[in-house]
Amino acid sequence: MDKILILSFIFILSSLTYVTYNQEEDAVQIPIQNYFKGQATGNPEYIRKAFHPDAKLFFIHEGRYSQLTLDEFTARFNGKPAPDEMERKRSIEKIDISGNAAMVKLILKYPTVTFTDYMSLLKIEGEWKIVNKTFYAEAK
Repeated sequence: MDKILILSFIFILSSLTYVTYNQEEDAVQIPIQNYFKGQATGNPEYIRKAFHPDAKLFFIHEGRYSQLTLDEFTARFNGKPAPDEMERKRSIEKIDISGNAAMVKLILKYPTVTFTDYMSLLKIEGEWKIVNKTFYAEAK
């Protein structure tokens, strides 16, 4: 009888942890979906909803370390989808959450380039925000 109670208690605890993790995973995906919408529509407001105002983007451009502020990044969005939008595919490859920090790996397959994005997120005042983006662009 004691073994059944202990096993039941362990099962209940593991189920609660799974539900909590899934709720956090769903919440982490909200800024990611806004990021995807911004990429798909060209609307910079979706990007602003996804990122913390102090966020930065880090990458290697022409062999040199480079970075953009959120304002510099959103200035690249003109409010219109890219001409090849129908050929673009975006996916979430991995989500890793530890407390109020998360990392999300994204793959963005475009006709001439594939981007691998690594998004660092923090849960700030109850809301997940992208605080940093690093990425790699591989030409096809």
